[in-house]
Amino acid sequence: MAQNSLERVTSNKLGELEPHGKALESLGQTAGHDAVFQAQATMINQAIEDIGMGKYQWTLFGLAGYGWLCDQLWESSVSNALPEIANEFQPRRSGFLIVALMVGLILGASFWGLGCDLIGRRWAWNLSLLFACVFGLVAAGSNSWVTCCSLIALSGFGIGGNLPVDGTVFLEFLPGTHQYLLEILTVWWAAGQFIAAFASWGLLSHYSCSSDTPAGECRKADNMGWRYLFILMGGLTMIGFCVRFFVFRLYESPKYLVSLGKYEEAIDVLNKVAKYNGVTQSLTVEHLRAAEQNAESTDHRREHFKRAVAHLGPRGWNNIRVLWSTKKLALSFALVMLLWGMIGMANPIYNSLLPIYLQIHGAESGDSSTGTTYRNLLVTIVCSIPGTLLGGYLIGMKRIGRKGTLGFSLLLTGAFLFAFTTARTQGTILAFNCIISFTQYIMWGALYYYTPEVFPTFHRGTAVGLAASFNRVCGLAGTLITTYSGFTNVPLFLGASLWMAAGLLSFVLPFETRNKASL
Repeated sequence: MAQNSLERVTSNKLGELEPHGKALESLGQTAGHDAVFQAQATMINQAIEDIGMGKYQWTLFGLAGYGWLCDQLWESSVSNALPEIANEFQPRRSGFLIVALMVGLILGASFWGLGCDLIGRRWAWNLSLLFACVFGLVAAGSNSWVTCCSLIALSGFGIGGNLPVDGTVFLEFLPGTHQYLLEILTVWWAAGQFIAAFASWGLLSHYSCSSDTPAGECRKADNMGWRYLFILMGGLTMIGFCVRFFVFRLYESPKYLVSLGKYEEAIDVLNKVAKYNGVTQSLTVEHLRAAEQNAESTDHRREHFKRAVAHLGPRGWNNIRVLWSTKKLALSFALVMLLWGMIGMANPIYNSLLPIYLQIHGAESGDSSTGTTYRNLLVTIVCSIPGTLLGGYLIGMKRIGRKGTLGFSLLLTGAFLFAFTTARTQGTILAFNCIISFTQYIMWGALYYYTPEVFPTFHRGTAVGLAASFNRVCGLAGTLITTYSGFTNVPLFLGASLWMAAGLLSFVLPFETRNKASL
């Protein structure tokens, strides 16, 4: 059956090829890659379907998920440790530690996202975690505020590559029947938050200067908690790197290899993955070359290579320009970028200003002890896990799909954030936190799922990296707004409005990718 399907693909006239439906066929043609690559990508998708969801893919699910876990380990740990670090070093503006982390995340998402389209997935997959763990561990020994911020920025540079690279790698080895697992991957994100919160609770509450320590008198010997926390997070990140680099061999993406004309290597990868899963596959180099013969082309390998490296040349950033090559593709890319940016800006504005708003309007202060604070945080994180699982179900539903799941979850998040301003008791505040955590994780899963799926292989890392970078840039802008603006109601309600506006934009995205294997 697999052989017949491959022969059917290679025997079609190029004008009759239908890789995975009209929507993504149009996307593929407008994205700057030709009908030859569409045919070849279809063959590879069929081969991956024949190989099935086996041991190799499940191992990737664990290791790619662990990369997402590390992302949250560091983001949450730096945020949790900020008060203790500021208490020791007494900076003028403690928020600059978060700014440093955000700058590293921005540069990392851009560099590794673009890099995985240039140098391949394997190097970016391994080196991003190595950067994160090395500089994170060194940051634990910081003796000054500037040193700490600089090292955290470098650690963020490594962490910033995990989301775009790991999602791209995982997607390109998934059978179309199991692409929903990219949404479920956000379970690892929640796990990272949980581990960071639990570790912070144990280390920061027992090994930090007391809250009544006079300014400037918090000594390093009395404030080792945040250093222990960074060492623990660095150790966990190092474990992930060692398993990826020394234990599990990640094969280069076969679609990426085909986009460079390396057909023999692509088939070798498919054969090795099939062997790892204990099955066989029937795609051969001759099938891939048949597509070129049908097109009467002999220069595709050279053109594919030029496409991969053209953005480094003096003529400009072709890998980026091609994302604007037609009106429909430009609209898709612009809306995806806008969604990531709006969400990135709304998050820090609302999260920073809401507690102040509630306090001013008479909310109960309740028990503010460290134990109660981290207990409530852990409860909130646990509530996010069902949201991830529900999102994985909703994205496959016929009447909802990717766009519907994303849009409705954003609208619900915005609505509950507006309603949150009425909370006055600690029980109500915790309930709203749990509900919003639930809806946000549906949203994050859908967003991280849709973005790599809607772009073709040899522009996927670039597009996802740019989207993630823009999200961090807007998050940095939101952080600076909350750092310098003081408190007014306007930015608070602006933040909530951005969530709802992003929800409405989701419904006008031009491509729905449900039931379509990625190119």
